[in-house]
Amino acid sequence: MKRALYLLYQILIAFPIMLAMTIIIALVTIIGSIFNDRFWGYWPGMIWGRMFYRVFLIPIRIHGREHVKKGVSYVIAANHQSYWDAFLMYGFVGVKFKWIMKKELGKIPFVGWACYMAGHIFIDRSSRIKSMESIRKAESRLTDGMSVVIFPEGTRTFDGKMARFKRGAFVISEELGLPILPVTIDGNFKVMSRHAWNVTRHPVHMTFHEPVYMQKNPDASEQERTAMMNKTTQEVYDIINKTLEEGY
Repeated sequence: MKRALYLLYQILIAFPIMLAMTIIIALVTIIGSIFNDRFWGYWPGMIWGRMFYRVFLIPIRIHGREHVKKGVSYVIAANHQSYWDAFLMYGFVGVKFKWIMKKELGKIPFVGWACYMAGHIFIDRSSRIKSMESIRKAESRLTDGMSVVIFPEGTRTFDGKMARFKRGAFVISEELGLPILPVTIDGNFKVMSRHAWNVTRHPVHMTFHEPVYMQKNPDASEQERTAMMNKTTQEVYDIINKTLEEGY
């Protein structure tokens, strides 16, 4: 009975409210970012992300907030369970950031246009050279505590388990000299999995871990750089996955 009532609530109330709010927030972001994308590219999205969890009545638990320092720029790396991860990161990370996302997402009506105007970073994955050009463009935007968010798996999980990490986040960390902030997202797969069309009310936990630093050595050989990057990639993967396996 409760599930049926919640489904009815989604269809008649929650979905219409958030569809309208998505369009409004996107338009506010597009217009505001013309004048100041640091402000308007973050605050409307933060409100939007929080509203999704409030309107759909999804309980949130935040852990490890003390590891996030104001005024520090991070490469924020999180596992990717669901579309809802975007709402969670926007609403509850608590620091200003730019997304790193595949360029195809910029074509989504309203939301994609808003991301473009807000100065988020679109990666052209057609070649390594174009990807690196996108990463270097990001450097000028990461000042005064501005961070970047990336999902190193590259796509949402199919079964709730983490896939292997791609190295993009770690290339960015090395290139820009930024610490990696690992974040574990646990529960969004049950809220809305890859194959679901409706939302399930389930608690979501978001855990911030201690930053991981990858030292840049300009004298290192390509083989040494690759070994260091592989080591750091595995370290961050293990940190995030350990919390997933232990659960709450």
